[in-house]
Amino acid sequence: MIPGVNPKQMKAMMKKLGMKMEQFEDVERVIVYTKKGNYIFENAEVVATTMQGATTYQLSGEMRFEEAETVIPEEDVAMVAEQASVSKEAALAALKETNGDIAEAILKLSE
Repeated sequence: MIPGVNPKQMKAMMKKLGMKMEQFEDVERVIVYTKKGNYIFENAEVVATTMQGATTYQLSGEMRFEEAETVIPEEDVAMVAEQASVSKEAALAALKETNGDIAEAILKLSE
């Protein structure tokens, strides 16, 4: 809340403005999934604020980021292995290093 403002007065002002706040109880973890990875909030607190029909969410907690693992199709592994004349294991490792870029993986293995 705002320092120096009585909580009762704050609630009254919010009610006048048509603003409603709701704190979610018993939230332990929130995970935000993205293409690059996941944002994980431990000991999370979530507050929903509704004003003029729109709801926004405020999230706080201890955040950590986990990178998404690159999924490499088996066809790509086979193609790189064949083109670079290496094992499938070496081809897979090169594809993971290059985030799935086939041409870059072949060049890397052909050096």
